[in-house]
Amino acid sequence: MHKILTIVFLLFLATYAKEINPIATIETSGLVSDFVEDSGYLYVATDAGVVDIIDLSQQKIIDQIHFEPLKTAMGDLIPTRIHSIDRNKGKTLLITSGISAYRNVWIHNGKELQKIIDETKHLMPKCAYFTREGKIIFGSFGSDVVLYDDKESYKLYENHISESTMGGMVLSQDKRKMIISDESGSVRVLDVKSAKIEQTFDSEHVDNIYRVAYSKGVIITAGQDRRVGVYRSGQKAYHIKSDFLVYSVGLSPSGEIGLYSSGESHDLQLFYTKNGEKTDRLTGHYATPNKILFINENSIISAGDESRIFFWMLKNN
Repeated sequence: MHKILTIVFLLFLATYAKEINPIATIETSGLVSDFVEDSGYLYVATDAGVVDIIDLSQQKIIDQIHFEPLKTAMGDLIPTRIHSIDRNKGKTLLITSGISAYRNVWIHNGKELQKIIDETKHLMPKCAYFTREGKIIFGSFGSDVVLYDDKESYKLYENHISESTMGGMVLSQDKRKMIISDESGSVRVLDVKSAKIEQTFDSEHVDNIYRVAYSKGVIITAGQDRRVGVYRSGQKAYHIKSDFLVYSVGLSPSGEIGLYSSGESHDLQLFYTKNGEKTDRLTGHYATPNKILFINENSIISAGDESRIFFWMLKNN
């Protein structure tokens, strides 16, 4: 009887689930690699060596940060790909490709770019964030976490977290914790000040975790194994099975609503994190979504391997 009621309920949800189209899109300077929102502005990093600064109230590009192109050994000029972006107190933190296999780290102070780590240091940061104190924390492909003081050009710590390649990394809203995933399928919660591992979750994935999202004690993960892992404080972890590789996830500020990339049509699927119930689908991407950001419980921004930013508004969720 319980199984029958469950099936009826799921059919009810499927019947009343809606397809939601974007309320607006904005063309960007190149393929979007990362973006961050700060005080009503969206800072969009692209593979064209340009950061587009979008005024969200006007939904248009009002300024840009430009990187000089790289010169190859053959003398050709190629765009400087920007891999990661973050904002804090008027400063923009960026990771770019170098001409070698290594990467450069920059800070833009609102007027000019300053290189704080050169590729000659032979570092491979995958992502970087400002801490509460304005220092910089890096996550490398080799699952090393580095806390760096850019004013003193000094590593405050460098900890090797895992023997597996890093998947995703995010900081909590208060920037006290960092959540890191890797190709083994594990997720770890670390203290930002010390890099001490506080929790490890490894029950819901059997392969690489591409991305993680965190909000109010809830973690969701995007897996190569076609799973979305859900870890809620005080509750048993579970996963949602998808019919395609899951490349990105997002969480509402309350942690109650999750969103993940779903299917070969590049849709985004909404669900309730409390029980995994799927609701509406966001349709309109024409490439694989790789970044999802909830501005509030009803407003979402997303981007994929495409030269466009998508804006969504949820209703009656």
